[in-house]
Amino acid sequence: MRRRPPALLAFAGVVLVAGCSATIPTTVAPHATDPVCADVVLSTPDELSGLERRDTNAQATTAWGDPEGAIVLRCGVEPLGPTTDRCVTVESPDGTSVDWVVTQGDSEDDDGAATFVTYGRVPAVEVRVPASVRAQHSTSLLIDLGAAVSRTEKQRACL
Repeated sequence: MRRRPPALLAFAGVVLVAGCSATIPTTVAPHATDPVCADVVLSTPDELSGLERRDTNAQATTAWGDPEGAIVLRCGVEPLGPTTDRCVTVESPDGTSVDWVVTQGDSEDDDGAATFVTYGRVPAVEVRVPASVRAQHSTSLLIDLGAAVSRTEKQRACL
């Protein structure tokens, strides 16, 4: 048996460690097992607003950006009922239209993040955008998510 030099083994270990990216911690949504969620997540872009996709630790989720302040998408959140919260329709150039209810956090716990939850779609999809990301990137990222999110069933629309 031929032995490899220790320096070569050390180099191989460095290459393996350097190739790993940080996993973004998040929580699984209550309806994440809905088969449509797998389709939604697999259909999301590899890059969003110039941020690269990152691995997450929960089913039916994906993220983009740095672990300290990543955009996180969770599919299978509880669908929203009628609401007086701000509801906006985001239309993509291809004609895809998705309604989102927008909430902007102001407590220390959510660090000023904005949360967008699909309105009238089952399963519902949530996108959390940290304040640090919103300051540098446009919320046009919702346009880029339209094709993936539109795979959910539309049952209602914003008024």
